[in-house]
This record gives sequence, structure tokens and C-alpha cells, in this order.
Amino acid sequence: MNPLGDNLLPLLILALGAAMAVGNLLALVRPPENPKGEDDLVKAPLTRSIIYIVLGSLASLWAVVTMVSG
Repeated sequence: MNPLGDNLLPLLILALGAAMAVGNLLALVRPPENPKGEDDLVKAPLTRSIIYIVLGSLASLWAVVTMVSG
């Protein structure tokens, strides 16, 4: 028995995947109103954001399926 829980890895993958998907989705939906610095982007890069949303969603889905089936 693991003192940190038997589903630690799927829980961490769920948290990281969901954060990646939701964070990039919100960056696309609601870009910053006024960039603070010279290096800040006006809007998020579309292709990279979509790739990160898909990867985060797949990781989250894998984690949920692992926890439900195990």
C-alpha cells in the first residue's frame, strides 16, 4: 500500500493534462487586453494552442479511464 495513494500517477496526469488543455483554451478565448512587456504576445499562437489542447485532453482522458477501470 502506497502512503500517497494508489492512483497518484493518474491523478497527477489528470491535473497536468487538464491544466494544459484549459489554460490554452482560455488563452485562445480570452487573450490579454494589454500586453505588459515588449516580448508579450497579443494573442496565443493558434496551432500550438490547439496541439496543447488535444494533448492535454488525451492525457486527461487516459487518466480518467485508468482510474475508472482500475
